[in-house]
Amino acid sequence: MPFTLENCLVVGISSRALFDLSKENAIFEKEGLDAYRTYQIEHEDDILQPGSGFALVKALLQLNELSNSHLVEVLILSRNGAETSLRIFQSIEHYHLDITRAVLSGGESIANYLAAFGVDLFLSADEEDVQAAIDAGFAAGIIYPHKNQYPFAKIQEIRIAFDGDAVLFSDESERIYQEQGLKAFIEYERANAKKPLPKGPFANLLKTLSKLQESFPPGQAPIRTALVTARNAPAQERVIRTLRAWNVRIDEAFFLGGIPKKDVLEKFGAHIFFDDQEVHASKASEVVPSARVPYKSKT
Repeated sequence: MPFTLENCLVVGISSRALFDLSKENAIFEKEGLDAYRTYQIEHEDDILQPGSGFALVKALLQLNELSNSHLVEVLILSRNGAETSLRIFQSIEHYHLDITRAVLSGGESIANYLAAFGVDLFLSADEEDVQAAIDAGFAAGIIYPHKNQYPFAKIQEIRIAFDGDAVLFSDESERIYQEQGLKAFIEYERANAKKPLPKGPFANLLKTLSKLQESFPPGQAPIRTALVTARNAPAQERVIRTLRAWNVRIDEAFFLGGIPKKDVLEKFGAHIFFDDQEVHASKASEVVPSARVPYKSKT
């Protein structure tokens, strides 16, 4: 029978999110594709340093070892061509990452291939690719540069944190806040407290993570999730009822009411944090790997 990824958490990550390719990307942007290609070929025996998404990928792949089953599949989804990819694969082998599949699109949009692999999460430093993925209905984030403090340690527990509105939930309530202000937002949430929020781009990912947690014995799941939101009372009720209606597990919830998220995320020790707003995602990236979730393009 052919191999299938149907029962796996499938994570697609670009080479620039997995490894630190800041120098190489600067060459590409300043000098063009030919200079980039020449540099990569000349340095293909030089091992790349871990990038912002490295610790998350390492932790996710450890789930396969802990469970003795194939729970997670990580794919390289890159705009590189095959001729410049050897350095990437040699770095993967150097760090003993169990990544064997890749899409090397040679400059074409990555979003075209997400459905073919059933990708649950796509991480990239390329805003165009992430926007296309969001528009196509996939959970995707633009990952920020972050100096990983724990890329090599064996990770006992994966910690993933999400913002609420426009990430786990739709941007319905966020739009009211932006267009009409806080008072209108609170009144709207009070009136709709018992009505579940519509799903956002990361709702299905949270459900998949919840199922993975359930595959481990009670109290032994090596995955911990957190909701870190600017909502506070009375707007928290609708969130709690929504998660209950979805029948998903969230381990920790922080209703901050405008308090900066950075310090909470540092204490939580997130391997990745997803937020729709630049101000929150960029500040968080100073202490934990973070990614911004763009809004779906208006049609």
